[in-house]
Amino acid sequence: MGHLKQKNLITTRERLRDQVAHALRAALISGELRPGEIYSAPGLAEDFGISATPVREAMLDLAREGLVEPVRNKGFRVTEVNERDLDQFTEIRGLIEIPMIGRITRTAAREDLEVLRPIAEEIVRAARDHDLIGYLEADRRFHLSLLALSGNDRLVETVGDLRKRSRLYGLTTLDERDQLTPSAEEHIELLDLMLAGDAAGAERCMARHLGHVRSLWAQDGTA
Repeated sequence: MGHLKQKNLITTRERLRDQVAHALRAALISGELRPGEIYSAPGLAEDFGISATPVREAMLDLAREGLVEPVRNKGFRVTEVNERDLDQFTEIRGLIEIPMIGRITRTAAREDLEVLRPIAEEIVRAARDHDLIGYLEADRRFHLSLLALSGNDRLVETVGDLRKRSRLYGLTTLDERDQLTPSAEEHIELLDLMLAGDAAGAERCMARHLGHVRSLWAQDGTA
């Protein structure tokens, strides 16, 4: 009986940790938590109305994602991403993803690509509904699931890490300018090209998409 109670407590604690991490990611995206600023777990816990432990654990999760960094005896600093960082992240992603998209177009089974259509449509829907967390989550699933068709787990892991480190801060501003929907619709265009077997066209679309995303970062001005 005692073990069952302990198991329930662990489950509840992990769920709270995930909920806090989700809320903190939303605060990062909206710009409520600002790059370069230091936030303490007790201070954030007070805002949430909970104990500091799940907040500290959630911040450690964000630190592993490269979104914050621990500051000894103070708390966590929101990671600053400068223009040079963003240029380098985009360049590396281009070197990996553009040729890989062409390769996947030539080798992937049609049914494996079709599975991704609901996710592509979810990205567009989230953009239109101004659901920023949903937008980023669907976008992540689409790109990483697409790259997973290469069969190279390390490649997927590398791109996933790059995506975490180049997360869009202040995404709310872009949403208010209605600049997310055109980028979202490029996912459907890319998928259609791949299903048509147009490897060269898919590579061009992917290159344009990455350039589009980078230009959004520049316009946002929060990097």
